[in-house]
Amino acid sequence: MSPRRKPAPQAASWTPPSETEQLLHEAGLRGDFAAQIRVLAQAELFIGAPRAEVDAEPASVYWRPQQLPKGLVVRPLLTRGMLPPWQPDRVFHRITLQWAAECAWRDPRALLAVNGGTPGQLLLPATPEHRAGWLRAYREREHGSGDRFTALRHGPLHGPLAFGLACGAHLAFGNGVPWNDVGSHYRDYTEDLDSLREAWGVTERAGWRKQLDALLDGRNSPPEPDFTLRVREELRHARGAVPTPDEWRETAAGHAQDLGAGPAAVRHIEELVRRIVRYEARFRAEGLLPPEGRVRRTVAYDYGRAVNLTRWGLSARFCAPPEAEQAIVHAGALARSAYASWEEYSAGYALGRVLRFDGEEYGCFHEGNVAAHRALTAHEGSPWRNIPWH
Repeated sequence: MSPRRKPAPQAASWTPPSETEQLLHEAGLRGDFAAQIRVLAQAELFIGAPRAEVDAEPASVYWRPQQLPKGLVVRPLLTRGMLPPWQPDRVFHRITLQWAAECAWRDPRALLAVNGGTPGQLLLPATPEHRAGWLRAYREREHGSGDRFTALRHGPLHGPLAFGLACGAHLAFGNGVPWNDVGSHYRDYTEDLDSLREAWGVTERAGWRKQLDALLDGRNSPPEPDFTLRVREELRHARGAVPTPDEWRETAAGHAQDLGAGPAAVRHIEELVRRIVRYEARFRAEGLLPPEGRVRRTVAYDYGRAVNLTRWGLSARFCAPPEAEQAIVHAGALARSAYASWEEYSAGYALGRVLRFDGEEYGCFHEGNVAAHRALTAHEGSPWRNIPWH
């Protein structure tokens, strides 16, 4: 049985919103249905549900058949680029083609409806033989690092909102989500709620707003890194040259003592200077800093996370799009006032992240910084290549 494609109203100006829909569309024009399945095996797929139903049973996913005209029975799903605009009471589960194949398909007539009712819709047969093919395609899909550079063609690409979103692109890249999406979900509703609860201790709007304000104020990360970096910049201005690491360390320790820091805190400042020197050397070797470059501030790490925390809060329905967009634009404006370029911003973000979590292991946090920096500075579609800093 060959897949059936029910014609949908074709808008002459319709542009597939992302690479996934583009590949599905092109495969359909060629009549290459196996290629469509391969695309779906790689894609993020979503099932809609009433928010009240999900809140009542967050661990359950109900994928109900729908009756279409002419007696067709379908199970609908959407690719990310075809998710509808944000709605307060309608949310989505993220699934895989494997999950879809392994569901109980009790009605032998039921079809898989991908992006139904849109110019990119397709209807696929879901017999046991076809679903076995889905599973094969899923097992044979390409396995990458998990880091993907993606964007939505209908999302913000220029202007203050796009600039702010681009300031959160490190995490968006690492999480494999579009950098410029202010829409229905970051990952999916329940997953974003879980992330906010487990990583941030946030379970309701008030807690989310408190964490967001701390990030925007630069109060989430510890103050010691920027204190030590500020000492170096003051020495550089006073002397007309970058101080040696020993001069920097001694001066920072002395300033800390003058401010009333105890012996343990002073030792921490001294060791922090040593750590920063080692990280900056590694950054220069791996291209995050130019040969003579240095980091002036690490507050970029708070601003970048503020953008993503805003998107998580929007997905969790702790705020509506206007508030989210305002916060993202504000984060971008703060970043622009603190740094002189995307590259400088990225280095500040990277140092803030590794000082917080890496422990000089040069593990996943450092490797993620390097991968994101290289993609965002080199990829021709990167917002950093297309949105000027000033």
